[in-house]
Amino acid sequence: MAYTLLKTKLHMPHLRQPLVSRPQLLVKLNQGLQTGGTLTLVSAPAGFGKTTLICEWIERCERPFAWLSLDERDRDPTRFLAYLIAALQTLSPEIGMKAFGILELPQQQSPEFILTILLNEIASIPEDFALVLDDYHSIDSQPVDQCLTFLIEHQPPQMHLVIATREDPSLPLSRLRARRQLTELRTADLRFNPPEAAEFLNQVMGLTLSPEDIAALETRTEGWIAGLQLAALSMQGIKDTTGFIQSFTGSHYFVLDYLLEEVFHQQPEMVQTFLLHTSILDRLCGPLCDAVLGVLPDSGQETLEYLEHVNLFLVPLDNERRWYRYHHLFADLLRQRLGQRLAPEEIADLHIRASKWCENNNLMLEAFRHAVMANDIARAEWLVESKKMPLHLPGTATTILSWLDSLPKTWLDSRPALWWKQASLLLAIGQTIGVEEKIQATEAALAAASLSGSKLDDTTRDLIGKIAIARATLATHQFEIETILSQAHRALEYLPSTNLPDRSTALLMLGQGCYLQEDHAAASQAYAEALALAQTDGDITNTILASLRLGQIQALNSQLFQAAETYQQALDLICEYSPSNAAVAYMGLADIHYEWNNLNAAEKYLEQSIQWAQQYDHVVDRLILSKLYLARLKLAQGDVGGAEGIAWQTEQTVYQKNIRIRLQDLAYCQSEICLRQGNLEAVFQLARRHDLPLMEARAFIAGGDPSAALKLLKSLRQQVEAKGSAQRLLEVMAVQSIAFYACGETAQALDLLGATLALAEPGGYICLFLNKGALMAELLSATAVQGVRPGYVKKLLAAFVAENMEERPFSSTPGPSTLAEPLSPRELEVLCLIAQGLSNQEIGQRLFLALDTIKGHNRRIFEKLQVQRRTEAIVRAHELGLL
Repeated sequence: MAYTLLKTKLHMPHLRQPLVSRPQLLVKLNQGLQTGGTLTLVSAPAGFGKTTLICEWIERCERPFAWLSLDERDRDPTRFLAYLIAALQTLSPEIGMKAFGILELPQQQSPEFILTILLNEIASIPEDFALVLDDYHSIDSQPVDQCLTFLIEHQPPQMHLVIATREDPSLPLSRLRARRQLTELRTADLRFNPPEAAEFLNQVMGLTLSPEDIAALETRTEGWIAGLQLAALSMQGIKDTTGFIQSFTGSHYFVLDYLLEEVFHQQPEMVQTFLLHTSILDRLCGPLCDAVLGVLPDSGQETLEYLEHVNLFLVPLDNERRWYRYHHLFADLLRQRLGQRLAPEEIADLHIRASKWCENNNLMLEAFRHAVMANDIARAEWLVESKKMPLHLPGTATTILSWLDSLPKTWLDSRPALWWKQASLLLAIGQTIGVEEKIQATEAALAAASLSGSKLDDTTRDLIGKIAIARATLATHQFEIETILSQAHRALEYLPSTNLPDRSTALLMLGQGCYLQEDHAAASQAYAEALALAQTDGDITNTILASLRLGQIQALNSQLFQAAETYQQALDLICEYSPSNAAVAYMGLADIHYEWNNLNAAEKYLEQSIQWAQQYDHVVDRLILSKLYLARLKLAQGDVGGAEGIAWQTEQTVYQKNIRIRLQDLAYCQSEICLRQGNLEAVFQLARRHDLPLMEARAFIAGGDPSAALKLLKSLRQQVEAKGSAQRLLEVMAVQSIAFYACGETAQALDLLGATLALAEPGGYICLFLNKGALMAELLSATAVQGVRPGYVKKLLAAFVAENMEERPFSSTPGPSTLAEPLSPRELEVLCLIAQGLSNQEIGQRLFLALDTIKGHNRRIFEKLQVQRRTEAIVRAHELGLL
């Protein structure tokens, strides 16, 4: 789903003609571009022509630009970034697509991560451009200041930032100034000098003032352009302008109050009413004004066009002249005047009319805001619960939470659902602190409202079910399996059958609990039911979540091709809707491609998984898993040092964040690295401390004690078969087969490997065998001689050869049909026994030859085949048709 952003914020205001040109300021602005500066700051109080000057500069400048008009609701960093990206997309629609997708997530994101992605995309723009942030003072937000500081500090050279503000922002201005990367225009620069004031008053405003009157007015207003404009409006039709100017005194605030009163009173009564009543709106359009005023259609549009014509502080926001806003200072005073003219209940009625119009036109957040301004808690609550409320959009949840926090406890106690909504929205933005307190407050309010012993009505039962979902969701953050399961069952018990969205969520929680409990069959059933309900209800978010969970179960059941398709389908929906958990899909695809030995593809998916996971400060678990997968991948690529470094960094995160649920995963990864390094003592320690019998068995095999490994593997296999995890069973069977082989029980090893291959081939597993080392290669060679699954076995042996070539390249081989020097009959005999998996000693016993003689035959065979290892010799012999 695309963002519903107000596009008028991205349009540069129109320049009115005639215009007082300011060439000396344009020169200074151009110098900031020509010297390669980073930032142009235009800082002055209201009414000094900041926006007009920048607009004139842009029209005369050949450089492309993006425009963003800010307001106080942009103080939320997520909302600010959304509009920032939208502004840049007016230059090129491709800019920030990935960052924009992340911003649409319902959970709180890391601004620095989003900005990093955005800056990388900006860096690819070939031409220089400027980005204008107008009215930056209206934000007054430290998080947004931090976002902008990060952007400035890493700003690509082709980008120039322009900020118009009434007060200096909390940015590193001193550092930029010292580096000569800052161009500044301030009040002294912007105020009109006498010639500019004369041109403005007589040519733009149509007066005929004498030079003396102009100088006097310019002195009294101190070149303040808005003051000059207001004075000029007040002097329309006045004959004694000199007397007016002589009596025109006072500070800016009093002057402004006086002039607005004079201008306002000179308007017709109908226009005065229009101005006052529509001052409650941040942005105006004709139909919205009609609704607020309760007048005939098109009346509002006609009045807006009139106000624009007479220059009455109305700013057009789009090219179609549909949306407007009042000058901010003018709007503030109109609202003050409105409060003096109308009773609070009358003003509230105006807000309700605006709220209803916004609701009918799918501006749900605006509808909610006006309901709040009207203090209509019931309507605000109803809008919050509406399916149309875009809770996935940046800033929506925090806006609603701010309102809920402002309500007195008595109001919340009288409406228990509002307590629950607070808990739900906190979880939606990834915050767990305070959630249980909100849930308990919900239950207390419910208990106070219910009659003792009375039967629960449907509404109460529904709320009890929602409370259970909130507790189950909270428990997933803390990996409390029993709580997840019990609360999910409680939710399904209380939620009515008609509440499909919440029942789907409850089933997802149930599936998650079963999954963590390793009851994969029950998890699969719960996820399938959740998916069916979500699809019936058209719930895209739950459809994606259920699909991802099903993909995990399919992978655990060794259905790798089905799992890859499921993950890809989820990603296709994510591209349209961009919910959370994209990291899960990419991680799943990375694991599958790892098993298929597509290591380059796996690495690319892991890079995406890590990028998505890094945005979730509150869900470190995903980032930990992604990093552990990356360490495993590095190990498969032969980069043992890289794998060790990643594992060490991840260990620090696990202990710093106290993510104890991932200690076993971390230990498994570390033990694989130690096994590759030959540090068996460390493997044993890790395996026994963290209950890793499979790794302990592998260490026994590597240490020459396969009998001890078989004892461990026998009981482990029984446990795994009882839980029904096909992928885990494959791992155990593969290790068990090489343990039998190492014990000299070749026949049993071959039988077990054949069964393992039968289970693994439908999933296309390769790394499952490849990472078991030389013993597995020899056992596969013996299997090849027996003709067991020849195509699959040949593919696996080829993977071993390819891996060995990457580790230690050997010379190019001759063509498949001939050898430079053919093998002797004895050498062919020895080669066949090698292919059966016999050791040198066993071959010597079979042929009644000394061990050194067998080694000599091996050396000559390898030379003639131009290989270096047994596995390479077997694959080459198959290619030549020698076996």
